Amino acid sequence: MMPPTVPLSLRLGELSFAELKGWAANDPRAALEAFRRSCVALSTRPDTAPLGGLNYAGTAGDWRQLCLAASAIPAEDAQTVRAFFEAEFVPYRVTQSSGLGLFTGYYEPQLKGSRTQHGPYQTPLYGIPGDLVNVDLGLFRDTLKGQRIVGQVANGRLIPYPARADIESTGLSHAKPLLYVDDPIDAFFLQIQGSGRVVLDDGSVVRAAYAAQNGRAYTAIGAVLIQRGELRREEVSMQSIRAWLTAHPEEAPKIMNANASYVFFTEQALGDPILGAAGAQGVPLTPEASLAVDLSLHALGVPVWLEMMTPDPHPTMPDRTFERLLIMQDTGGAIRGPPRGDRDWVYCG
Repeated sequence: MMPPTVPLSLRLGELSFAELKGWAANDPRAALEAFRRSCVALSTRPDTAPLGGLNYAGTAGDWRQLCLAASAIPAEDAQTVRAFFEAEFVPYRVTQSSGLGLFTGYYEPQLKGSRTQHGPYQTPLYGIPGDLVNVDLGLFRDTLKGQRIVGQVANGRLIPYPARADIESTGLSHAKPLLYVDDPIDAFFLQIQGSGRVVLDDGSVVRAAYAAQNGRAYTAIGAVLIQRGELRREEVSMQSIRAWLTAHPEEAPKIMNANASYVFFTEQALGDPILGAAGAQGVPLTPEASLAVDLSLHALGVPVWLEMMTPDPHPTMPDRTFERLLIMQDTGGAIRGPPRGDRDWVYCG
């Protein structure tokens, strides 16, 4: 690959693979499979199409030969796969002027649901509302390229789409519930994760996949609970937030509604149960090999080496080092900034 052109708003410093801590012991086979799936998506784009972000990754045409070489690599041997990445790529360290980078994890939860509203199945998962308007501002001004706003038209004016609190209290007249699930807290976390599997009351399993969002800013309710003094910063996790919501059913709706962002879904067949839902690039996410990034900065399909500290599964143990090759294949409403990402974990029921 040619050295990338470094945008002013992104600092890249060239490295060698020998400088990547843990590289020699890493198993990049899952990353190769994920990269091959990204190549399928890239193959549909014109040669001149920029990969995206700040355009440091070049165009789709720049990746043609690389994708062809990747398709011929035997995926059984980790050393061979590692040698492929060493031969075809040059590492660049992404840095920001101050502060620490933040990387989180997301997964595909499993919910219980029904196609009809009855019994415990009272919480709707909505499809895309018919009055939802998604505007690409770049079509109007070049300086706004890559920026979008979402809203609805009222009296000839584009206005913000209803926030979570309004949707929860009055419903949506222009959206049809795809499914109903048995737990509003599960539905809330499904929207945060972006997609999930729903076991229906007839025994079948479908995927509720991300389709659109109401355009409202995402607010982490863990921060809200900290501000209220309900949780300490060091104890905030998805598990502790869920436990608090479950233990405070009267206050839970107000806390969840503090996050004005609301996600709409589309129903998909489950397909290969090992793979996750399709990410922003349109290809199935590979557990522990796909990464969600800020698409205003980074390009989908590009490999990234991640070095960070991650909590040990046992809360009494110290943090552990996490070193792995991932592929940028997704994005998220809370993913903003250069060293910011969300890694796809294995499916969790």
